[in-house]
Amino acid sequence: MSETITCQASRRGRTWVVHVPEHGVYGHGRTLKVARENTKQGLALVGVTAEVMITPVTPELEKLRSIEDARAAALSEAVSALALRRTTLSDIALATGAPIRQIKLLLAELAKDSTPPAELNPLEDPH
Repeated sequence: MSETITCQASRRGRTWVVHVPEHGVYGHGRTLKVARENTKQGLALVGVTAEVMITPVTPELEKLRSIEDARAAALSEAVSALALRRTTLSDIALATGAPIRQIKLLLAELAKDSTPPAELNPLEDPH
């Protein structure tokens, strides 16, 4: 089984540049796919066989990730609060705009993270 190396790619003009500092390898490409393949080839040249996972990094993408993290935290808080008030799954989904499947996953995570009161996990609509 080969290892997975996670690295970042930054934009330089019209090219993505990838640096794997622990192996002293750089890769590049016009697309992220090409940059990943180029990086894998560079690693192979230094005797490293690995799957390469690239995280593109730009100020705009960092802002987007930050907003997505904040939204996920707010959604979790809203779902928890509504569930504590014995709100049905369909009403939680309508109120938050999240799919019922996602609501169920959040409730399962909340139940796993703490010992909730019985009403925290309304798995089925009573109607």
